[in-house]
Amino acid sequence: MATYAEINTDNIVVNCIVADAEFVASQTDKTYVLCTCGGIGWTYNSEVDVFVAPQPYGSWTLDENYDWQPPTPKPEGNYAWFEPNQQWIEIVES
Repeated sequence: MATYAEINTDNIVVNCIVADAEFVASQTDKTYVLCTCGGIGWTYNSEVDVFVAPQPYGSWTLDENYDWQPPTPKPEGNYAWFEPNQQWIEIVES
């Protein structure tokens, strides 16, 4: 048994299943890819056989490792990204 991602025509993962290869091969109306990571909503890039997470914010860009990167590096400490100002905001616990 292995984990497979069902992908639609846009290469978006729409389902994940655990099945044997014979079952997956018998599913002629669906496209399955052996899944090493990712989940529903991720995109499968067949050129490099990698799953890409959904873009977290419009300003973030995909790096050479297919990880999303913010416009500025995250500072040390407890920070969250604030997209309207495109900056890191420190989270202060009271």
